[in-house]
Amino acid sequence: MRLTDEELVFRSLDGDTEAFAALVKRYQHAVYATAFHYAGRYGGAEDISQEAFWAAYRSLPRIREPEHFGAWLKGITTRVAANWLRRNAPRLRNETPLPRRRALFAQDLPGNSPGGSCTEDVYEAVLRAVDALPEQYQLPVVLRYVQEMSYEEISRFTGESYDEIRGILNRATRMLREMLERQEAAGSETTEQRQEA
Repeated sequence: MRLTDEELVFRSLDGDTEAFAALVKRYQHAVYATAFHYAGRYGGAEDISQEAFWAAYRSLPRIREPEHFGAWLKGITTRVAANWLRRNAPRLRNETPLPRRRALFAQDLPGNSPGGSCTEDVYEAVLRAVDALPEQYQLPVVLRYVQEMSYEEISRFTGESYDEIRGILNRATRMLREMLERQEAAGSETTEQRQEA
């Protein structure tokens, strides 16, 4: 039987370390994706994730709505990420981040044809398009298409309702498709102009 977040929180507050470990396991991918979304670096995302879970553990006695643990944890993660960015800003200006890990699947990429292969160019174009989305759409897209979280999991983590997440992802997918089609059309025009010259 799968325990709810609320039950795991109460067990954790009673000293059950396995219950908190279950919460960590349940949310580790979402926390890491959120941390990476803000930091843009693997090492930074790992540091932020660890610090966020440690902060959540220390703050657990002050949680007001244990049934919304995921949304509460997201808030902690974003605050920890903001603090990490402030502390590391001078160093980050002179550092080049590693390229993102390739975790998207070709069939899930908006604008990619079924059965087609996902080239590096398409992958990079999708990442640029995701970065160009309005901020409130970016994290749900990353959680859905990179971390492969279900709508329910995203809803629990962000605090948005299932229908809100579905709507956000539908709008974001439509926007991504339009951006990618415009990029593709612009690329085709450039190629044709080069060939004509």
